[in-house]
Amino acid sequence: MSNDHQPQGFDSAAFLKTLTGDPGVYRMLDQAGKVIYVGKARHLKRRVSSYFTRSALAPKVRAMVNQVAAMEVTVTRTEGEALLLESQLIKALKPRYNVLLRDDKSYPYIHLTDDSDFPRLSFYRGSRKEKGRFFGPYPSAGAVRETLQLLQKLFPVRQCEDSFYRNRSRPCLQHQIQRCTAPCVGLVTPEIYAGDVRHAVMFLEGRSTLVVEELVQRMEKASAELDFEAAARYRDQIASLRKVQQRQYVSGERGDVDIVAAAVKQGLGCVQVFFVRAGHSLGNKTYFPRLPEDTEAPDMLAAFLPQYYLSREVPGEILVNHRLAEQGLLEEVLSTHAGHKVTISDRLRGDRARWLEMANNNAGLALDAKLASRAGMGRRLAALQELLKLDDPPSRMECFDISHTMGERTVASCVVFNQEGPLKTDYRRFNIEGIEPGDDYAAMRQALTRRYTRLRKGEGKLPDILFIDGGKGQLGMARDVLEELQVGGVALVGVAKGVDRRAGLEDLFVGVSTVPLRPSADSPALHLIQQIRDEAHRFAITGHRKRREKARKTSVLEEIPGLGPKRRQALLKHLGGLREVSRAGVEDLQRVPGISRPLAEKIVEVMRSRS
Repeated sequence: MSNDHQPQGFDSAAFLKTLTGDPGVYRMLDQAGKVIYVGKARHLKRRVSSYFTRSALAPKVRAMVNQVAAMEVTVTRTEGEALLLESQLIKALKPRYNVLLRDDKSYPYIHLTDDSDFPRLSFYRGSRKEKGRFFGPYPSAGAVRETLQLLQKLFPVRQCEDSFYRNRSRPCLQHQIQRCTAPCVGLVTPEIYAGDVRHAVMFLEGRSTLVVEELVQRMEKASAELDFEAAARYRDQIASLRKVQQRQYVSGERGDVDIVAAAVKQGLGCVQVFFVRAGHSLGNKTYFPRLPEDTEAPDMLAAFLPQYYLSREVPGEILVNHRLAEQGLLEEVLSTHAGHKVTISDRLRGDRARWLEMANNNAGLALDAKLASRAGMGRRLAALQELLKLDDPPSRMECFDISHTMGERTVASCVVFNQEGPLKTDYRRFNIEGIEPGDDYAAMRQALTRRYTRLRKGEGKLPDILFIDGGKGQLGMARDVLEELQVGGVALVGVAKGVDRRAGLEDLFVGVSTVPLRPSADSPALHLIQQIRDEAHRFAITGHRKRREKARKTSVLEEIPGLGPKRRQALLKHLGGLREVSRAGVEDLQRVPGISRPLAEKIVEVMRSRS
């Protein structure tokens, strides 16, 4: 076997002489200069030496060390600083041999504004620089929306956009269904509204028992004053709150706690994080970190925690299902990062032990579901390999589709599937310009040319199979594009609607063949192709609708004389969108800065003629 592709020998002895005994971070690089592993050390010389002086290395470590062509180190003042730097470098460089947490999205919060007499509760995601209070974080957008919906039933605090709120002349539907007290039109006093806000805050802080006590006092007072309607309203509110308490409270807990359970099975890792804030269970989130071979659950958990918590809010206590080797160090670093004491606990009893058992069970179930899905995907890929007579099961597949309305705002989609299913981070959309409206062939040609020109430049990976939503004509055009770009080794498959355009009767045109393949309707390979084709169709339609809506938001307004860009922007901002502009009356429009009565009348005339 030739050694042309093997990394050049690394002079470990010479490198080790340059190291110090200080704490720091080391990076292993392969022959191409790519970082393949990042690690931290309390004593750099001792830790790095262990890779080259020990005779009994684990197989995965030995495989990694054999690829090392160079090493880099960064000396830090403390081991805590090394842990922080290690976490940052792993996220930035995504080394092959590190456990990698892929999901790094900011978590959503509930935001309460404080800039008016009638503050607003709303969904919020991003850096918390806005004025007001934040409650959370919540594990998902769905959990926030569910809580906001619940709050509206319990405490009628407004949740509408400020632009909508400021331009109301009559109560909206939320008032009619008793979800808002209509502060926009003065149907509630600031004092009463402030009471509802205070109760909502107490509820979010986990003090709903105090809220119930206050409402009981109000109910008794209203009853004594013979105001039975108000007493009944308080009674219903108390009953609703008590139901929520029974459903949401975690037994015996009133603080902020995360419960984190890690499990590994058949080379796949899963981490379950359960959130408890102010005594409320906010739900859970599942992660599947990328693992090097032979990684055990405690090692995955130790790598997961700093990556996860050093970029977000940290609760006062974290319950884990494995003892960590450097638990004290991690507590110290997280405490410094959070600005308050953070405790990591693994030896639990009573209720907390049951919570951890619940998280463990969820991690196991999620792993089983993922493995079953992976096995199902494996069967489909094997069937696809057999159907298309490929040498190996495909590891990457792409599919293109075109969407437009009568040639307007054409969008092409490219979706990507790998051996685990949809790879959404690699999805792409292309806004098609400079073609005859409705020319799907030209649209597909432009999208494919743009996509594979980038890939030829090294900006991504070529697929094993390229699916085109179309018949022989579209496939021939795709073949011409790939030939022109000198892209080889990609299997081309056209997916054409079959008889009566019914699902299960698709014709598959493969390569240069003009004779279609017609797999049976129950073929696993056909089911996979349909899934990929339908996903490309969905992604294209979604992109087209967004593009069309964006264009139409201003196109109608642009036709109105005297309505320039600044006034159009003011209209959309103050009224909350084109739909609200179309519904507004002359008086509503006149409230917008820069809109005179004659101009408002002209806007109403144009909008009504278009409705």
